[in-house]
Amino acid sequence: MAVLNDIAIVLEVISALFLVVFILLHSGKGSGLSDMFGGSGGLAGGTSMERNLDRITVVTAIIFGLTSFWLAWKWR
Repeated sequence: MAVLNDIAIVLEVISALFLVVFILLHSGKGSGLSDMFGGSGGLAGGTSMERNLDRITVVTAIIFGLTSFWLAWKWR
């Protein structure tokens, strides 16, 4: 079980860092960092890059949530 907890901690840290980066890449009301990499600046989520960025962000958030739940469950 100690190995699973170590894996969960590593996944937690990596997913937290990726989550911060992916959220910062999203375009907001004005222009976001995603516009530097080919985003259009028109409708949010209009380009395929924005849709893929949304999917990656959701998957990263799910991994973060699951590892948080696992660590909270094991260390209570």
